[in-house]
Amino acid sequence: MPAQRLQQYLDQEGVKYRVITHSPAFTAQDVAEAAHVPGRVMAKVVMMTLDGQMAMIVVPAPKRVHTDSLARSLSAQEVAFLHENDFREKFPDCEVGALPPFGNLYSIPVYIDTELARQAEIVFSAGSYRELFSLPMKDYLRLVKPKQFTG
Repeated sequence: MPAQRLQQYLDQEGVKYRVITHSPAFTAQDVAEAAHVPGRVMAKVVMMTLDGQMAMIVVPAPKRVHTDSLARSLSAQEVAFLHENDFREKFPDCEVGALPPFGNLYSIPVYIDTELARQAEIVFSAGSYRELFSLPMKDYLRLVKPKQFTG
């Protein structure tokens, strides 16, 4: 079960969370709609390289990631999208399009859009196309310690 590692981590850290089961959906915006969650609190994970280093970029579901503005915001010279084949083996317990925004559990740096970081809660895919987790943003920020950026 993909969410098991994450559930154990959250339980161990004493974080209160909700699990939301929904019909299969594949884009972050479709998942938000299927689960009746506002797009602004639904996190979308985009895997990229920043100056050659793999990174997890976390943005609100409806938002598109633009490499130019991301590079400026993070002072990176080179920013590129990764193809799922480039990172699939890093997340053996997750369905590729449903990565949870917990790069810290996989030794990958995490960057979160300030627009999302300002929300009271964060909702995200928990490693499968059928399950979401919802938890207070303050707990997410405390556990993951993502760097914030304006995109």
